[in-house]
Amino acid sequence: MKQLKFELRISAPKEKVWEALWADANYRKWTSIFGENSHAVGDWKEGSEILFLGNEQSGMYSMIEKLNKYQEMTFKHLGELKNGERIPGDWSGALEKYVLKEKDNVTVLVVTMDSNQEFASYFEEKFPKALNIVKEIAEC
Repeated sequence: MKQLKFELRISAPKEKVWEALWADANYRKWTSIFGENSHAVGDWKEGSEILFLGNEQSGMYSMIEKLNKYQEMTFKHLGELKNGERIPGDWSGALEKYVLKEKDNVTVLVVTMDSNQEFASYFEEKFPKALNIVKEIAEC
């Protein structure tokens, strides 16, 4: 696994950035960069399972490993979903972490994620575009 890191300064309080990331309509908007109809299904509680889906019930199944509202969200990926079928594999145990730190009404969003080599260049291209949408939503 390769660890990727993305960092962005957003001129908004951390609460607004949090909502830009995790409110359903906002989440669907910024994650559409990764795939049409991208959405999440779960109760958004620490320790709970969450499904990251696109079309045809395909995507990832994960667990919310850590949730500290307005500060940190960490997902532990458990495997892939293909047409609703769970397939453990390359992503098992990979972490995806979002950390927000605010100072003087500016929030620094830092995203770190484990990626297998096959998808690293894909995420390096797509994640900055997705996070710029988060920035636009939060700064409105």
